[in-house]
Amino acid sequence: MALNFNYKYPSVDDLRKKAQQRIPRFAFEYLDGGCNEDVNIQRNTAEIREVQLEPRYLKNYNDSSIKTTLFGKEYDAPFGIAPVGLQGLMWPNSPEILAKAAFNHNIPFILSTVTTCNIERASELTEGNAWFQLYNPVDDYIRKDIIKRAGDAQCPVLVLLCDVPTFGYRPRDFRNGLALPPKMSLQNILQILGKPSWALETLKHGQPNFENIKPYMPNGLNLKQLGKFMDETFSGRLNEERIKPIRDQWKGKLVLKGVASEEDTQEAIRLGFDGVIVSNHGGRQLDAGESTIKPLTNIAEKYGNQIEVMMDSGLRSGPDIARSLASGAKFTFMGRSFMYGAAALGNQGGDHTISMLKVQLKQVMDQLCCEKIADLPKHLINH
Repeated sequence: MALNFNYKYPSVDDLRKKAQQRIPRFAFEYLDGGCNEDVNIQRNTAEIREVQLEPRYLKNYNDSSIKTTLFGKEYDAPFGIAPVGLQGLMWPNSPEILAKAAFNHNIPFILSTVTTCNIERASELTEGNAWFQLYNPVDDYIRKDIIKRAGDAQCPVLVLLCDVPTFGYRPRDFRNGLALPPKMSLQNILQILGKPSWALETLKHGQPNFENIKPYMPNGLNLKQLGKFMDETFSGRLNEERIKPIRDQWKGKLVLKGVASEEDTQEAIRLGFDGVIVSNHGGRQLDAGESTIKPLTNIAEKYGNQIEVMMDSGLRSGPDIARSLASGAKFTFMGRSFMYGAAALGNQGGDHTISMLKVQLKQVMDQLCCEKIADLPKHLINH
């Protein structure tokens, strides 16, 4: 596999450490933290890494391929870039950096409703291959118009978020003034002055804004008014009544992100979703919840032949991707890992992180003597 990446940063943990050095503390803590006491963010990765795989060294083995097909499209790897809000706050221009890298590597890129790049720009960078994640608006006109824009931009997949019925309780964000309404404190300004690369890039690309929802925002909102507008305009609560008009309007593939139970998976199938992403929002919403790998196993076993079952939250390496796929996921997504890459290495961060993960995953496949992604469950050791 002829892939180049910076050998000074051969792991996501190395990228995380470099990112921490390059961006203001308030931005790093927004990216890095979970909710409450950070129990679930730690549990996510720890319990993925309890999964063990069995190699088969004496079988007839040619070579492995990490390509896989999802919704009728062949991707070069079984992982994609998950939606992340406020990406430009963490590293300026990062959604554009990651969208371009995803397109060049032929993996999915999911754009968040509340990130700092709009649907149209993401579509341009990916030649109509970007997925769009909808944070459901309360207002019917806004909902219909955003979905129409995603359709006009040729997004093949609409991802509907279901795991944010409330804003997560994130102590760091409160301390740093990044709750809604946000505020910029003297402490934050001093942190910015200590990170000249981040400050210069921000000057170059401009102050980050909610680009997707700009057309619907009144002009001249101050920060307090912005917080009130966001709170009144978007509701993460979903039910059949709110989902039906979305399913009726959207003609492409529809995915429900944030599923953590068999009951919600059954409902997703009944309501006409094409896929689910088993996720706990990266441990940012419910500290008392399960890790993602636990419900994934049962959901994939019971419903994997009725709906595409994917997973995110807690994956940090090629072996983590392999463990999740072996446990039943058809595809995986990562958010923080790619944001660490962009913050650490700027314009090269997306390409580096994707290349590194491809190499790591290919090594696992070759070591297991597993020729294709679909065969990974055969290597799962059940305890």
